Amino acid sequence: MQRLFSKFLSVGIVVLILFLIDLYVFQSVRIVSQTLPPAVQRIMYVIYWAVFVVTAATFVLISVTRGAPPSAFQTYLASTLFIIFASKLVVVVFLMLDDVLRLGKVALNSAGNEAAFDPSRSKFLSQLGLVVAAVPLTAFIWGMVKGAYEYRVKHITLRFPNLPQAFDGYKMLQISDLHTGSFTSTDPLKEAVQLINQQHADIVFFTGDLVNNMAVEVQQHIDTLGGIKAKTAVFSVLGNHDYGDYVAWPGPEVKRKNLLTLIDSHGKMGWDILMNEHRIIEKDGEHIAILGVENWGNKAGFPKYGRLNKAYAGAAQAPFKVLLSHDPSHWDGEVNQQYQDIDLTLSGHTHGMQFGINIPGWKWSPVQYMYRQWAGLYKKGNQYLYVNTGLGFLGYPGRVGFLPEITVFELKRA
Repeated sequence: MQRLFSKFLSVGIVVLILFLIDLYVFQSVRIVSQTLPPAVQRIMYVIYWAVFVVTAATFVLISVTRGAPPSAFQTYLASTLFIIFASKLVVVVFLMLDDVLRLGKVALNSAGNEAAFDPSRSKFLSQLGLVVAAVPLTAFIWGMVKGAYEYRVKHITLRFPNLPQAFDGYKMLQISDLHTGSFTSTDPLKEAVQLINQQHADIVFFTGDLVNNMAVEVQQHIDTLGGIKAKTAVFSVLGNHDYGDYVAWPGPEVKRKNLLTLIDSHGKMGWDILMNEHRIIEKDGEHIAILGVENWGNKAGFPKYGRLNKAYAGAAQAPFKVLLSHDPSHWDGEVNQQYQDIDLTLSGHTHGMQFGINIPGWKWSPVQYMYRQWAGLYKKGNQYLYVNTGLGFLGYPGRVGFLPEITVFELKRA
């Protein structure tokens, strides 16, 4: 009973905070709409407060049903309401600035200056706040409607002096973070697979997070993803979401069965999953090594299932080595510290946070404050790391700035 009361109290407090923020922002709405006809004003006010009611009800529902996988409708509704709320916080910044100016005016009036200052709220700042708030609102809505499936193929040429001559011009393709449980239809991934196959890659890599949590999520996509073609092979590894660590399973045996089912799905798709092991790729009498490890995170809260020493054993003599490791923090955490002859590490995991600014010469995303390497190509000494921002999405069903990515690498001998 006490636990239920505490949960009810915490939910009530959050709803009250939501109401107070909406009440604060409503001042801007009233000021900006004051010159409109009364009937139009009433419609705007009804819509405004109806959105609050739906937001509060959705939050209560999510809190009560926490643990149950959300439906597609629930995901899109919750995301839309969150975007609207986040945009309101932009308006709050302008209102707070206005309040500071108003307090200054009141202080000057109290000082008995000859010129009286009007302490009323600024219509200009209210208008400016609403206009500025419309920018992220529009961007995030676009990200859901269009950005989530705006697949982009990136081409990168990498040169290595130790690359065997037979592999000069070898084409490797990477995809990552499919999160198949987030897709409501098989059509988008069919389009992605078509794009992948149009690249005619020698080898294809998948660097983890096939599902959000459960193996069943990929079942409807097995035939589609099994259509990915490569001249040599398709190799894959696990990501942190693939282990089911974020689900309250009835018991450890059920969780273990889920993981085994997921691993079996890789095989059904024709993917060679590397569980802390390696493969030797031969061409014209020369060879390179492909190493793959389980998830290894160097951040708090992320497990270290990966055993690079096991994957590396027997591959030391290969003149050129590629490592598949889902979490890019593995690179600084172990790879470039202890295995400096691994030429290229391919990772994913960050998604570019599915939001940011990504223009030629400059990129920014909030995820960069958590990960040193979070999107694109990095180099340390003679070693490279590439962080793919993912093909799918998780949580927010969209992408802004960092669109779903298919990366094609052409290896060249320096």
